[in-house]
Amino acid sequence: MSTDDLIDALTAHRTLGTVPREELVWLTTHGTVRHVAVGEVVSTKGTPVEGMFIVLSGHIVLYVDRGSGPQKAIEWRGGDVSGLLPYSRLVAPPGNAVAQEDTTLVAIPRDQLRAMIRECYEVTAILVHTMVDRARMFTSGDLLNEKLLSLGKLSAGLAHELNNPAAAIERGAALLEDRLEEAEQAARVLGAARLDTAQIEALDQLRSSCLATRVSGVRSPLEEAERQEAMADWLEDHGLDPALSDALADTSVTFAALDSVAARVQGPALDAVLRWAASGCAVRGLASEIQEAALRVSGLVMAIKGFTHMDQSTAAEPVDLGRGLSNTVAVLRAKARAKSAAVSVEMEPGLPPVRGYVGELNQVWANLIDNALDAIPVSGRVDVRAAREGSRVLVRIVDNGAGMPEEVRARIFDPFFTTKPVGQGTGLGLDIARRLILHNDGLVEVESEPGRTEFRVFLPVAN
Repeated sequence: MSTDDLIDALTAHRTLGTVPREELVWLTTHGTVRHVAVGEVVSTKGTPVEGMFIVLSGHIVLYVDRGSGPQKAIEWRGGDVSGLLPYSRLVAPPGNAVAQEDTTLVAIPRDQLRAMIRECYEVTAILVHTMVDRARMFTSGDLLNEKLLSLGKLSAGLAHELNNPAAAIERGAALLEDRLEEAEQAARVLGAARLDTAQIEALDQLRSSCLATRVSGVRSPLEEAERQEAMADWLEDHGLDPALSDALADTSVTFAALDSVAARVQGPALDAVLRWAASGCAVRGLASEIQEAALRVSGLVMAIKGFTHMDQSTAAEPVDLGRGLSNTVAVLRAKARAKSAAVSVEMEPGLPPVRGYVGELNQVWANLIDNALDAIPVSGRVDVRAAREGSRVLVRIVDNGAGMPEEVRARIFDPFFTTKPVGQGTGLGLDIARRLILHNDGLVEVESEPGRTEFRVFLPVAN
């Protein structure tokens, strides 16, 4: 390509075509025409960028691997400019830039960019705007990826938390049908027994005893086995089927109540009474378990709604830190349980509300507590404390992990800096948390030593 042809190509360039001709001449004088074949790598991840690339024709795509394989991050076609731009701090690209078709470009070496800034004012002005647009595109893409990662963690934790009560509801509903059938059969036999008033009174006492709440909580397997054995012995002593011991042992009926009803009801009628009482208690017990599981699901839904604060205001408002911190811990409970970790939340009595945006602050707590759970060992501990300090409220998030060396601690709030393996973080979590804290007129500090890391967040008290 001759010099005149190259200048004509630059004149028709979508990005640089409007600059003065003398600046286009400078580009042709200091640049080199480069032809790139399909599949050829223009710039390599981790390798310093050679310079600025003015794409005359073709198609180049930058692929970034965030753990799930290379993904398209940004692309350039004829009329675009890529590579190192004026005033850019770019050293090495975050991925490989690969030609998707035969591509022709003009490469301006890195060591010529300062001279270009001095000699080509219009080119520099246009490329600064291009750099800002590119930075905005990268940032929005990485912010979206960080949000998707957070959403994935949230969804996984919520699914795990919902699984247990949902399974309990399903199991209880399946058993309830069988127990209702047993209760109906027992009721028919009981009706045929034609009990008198005294016997019905004894039956009511047995039923009350059977439905009594267990004060001591859930019995151990050994206690359950001993109770079943004792029930079987009692039934045999009264000439009844010992198989009924399983149903009776699962209730809270006392032996005193059994003796009382046995003194008034004998024979087949006693068997009918006991079967009716046991089946009735089983039905009510299953209904209670289903209700408790449903309340657990409802509580989780309320916690997730409070965490995301779907109805949040667009203006700063008084925020109850206790509720936000508790909801965040509830959302992350599955992750804490997976590491057998203890997470405590301690709030100073009478803690005043802070002024801020609820959803943003909950995102801050999610980032900080989630990072603390990642840092601690199995059976570790995370302590969350909040107290007033003058006109501010101080929230401390302390973990007993390995701590951070000085060189890591100095960079943890830098965008894209992460110590996590590939695919587990983009390096934007703490950067986002810092920016959200600043947006809420707050301040964040961190101290770390082996065995202890503490993040401190200061927020203004609401007027």
